[in-house]
Amino acid sequence: MRPAAGADPDAPLISIRGLSKSYETKSGRFPALRNINLDVLPGNFIAVVGKSGSGKSTLVNVMTGIDTPSAGEIIAGGTKVHLLSEEKLAVWRGRSVGVVFQFFQLLPTLTIIENVMLPMDFCNAFPARERRERGLALLRKLGIADQADKLPAYLSGGQQQRAAIARALANDPPILVADEPTGNLDSKTSDEVMALFAELSVEGKAVVMVTHERDRTRWFTRVIELSDGAMVNDQKAGAHA
Repeated sequence: MRPAAGADPDAPLISIRGLSKSYETKSGRFPALRNINLDVLPGNFIAVVGKSGSGKSTLVNVMTGIDTPSAGEIIAGGTKVHLLSEEKLAVWRGRSVGVVFQFFQLLPTLTIIENVMLPMDFCNAFPARERRERGLALLRKLGIADQADKLPAYLSGGQQQRAAIARALANDPPILVADEPTGNLDSKTSDEVMALFAELSVEGKAVVMVTHERDRTRWFTRVIELSDGAMVNDQKAGAHA
């Protein structure tokens, strides 16, 4: 895998300024995020922590364009993400951000290799003749190349999470975002996944991970804490402290 496209280590891959997100509820307007300011740099491995309902998942959903902000700016590589149309947003996300979910979200009727190739097909990021071999190379890196032609149901939870990570890396995005990716894994597999994310950050990617497992903060370079939708702490952590 090539390093993230030659980024200046001091230039943010994503800059968030004055980001707020509110939802209308039966009891009135609920502020899920309040005036978030954040720069995500190449090589960052960021933990987003906080109590349930603090805004962790909302932050990464807005950061990746899955949800839209109520106010503020999201700028990535000169692109004003918050102003993109749905069509352009999908293309930007497909090329720029890999997303890993807690429950894998692999398509059950596609084989593992077909799941990994799907983002390449969607974005036309690599020549068609190269996509299967690229997918296999990612699966080899993750230690599950021998599962490539199986359906997801035949894989263990840990193997499915590895496949989901391979899919997230398919277009070699500079940013990887993961929402509780170890929540359904045993401790050994969790450590292996964390080590992989750490390796990706050393290679120059930015990895942003929502987690409630504070004992895993030794893996991170930064820990961001949210409370009631506001960012109350941003500090260096064990890996590079």
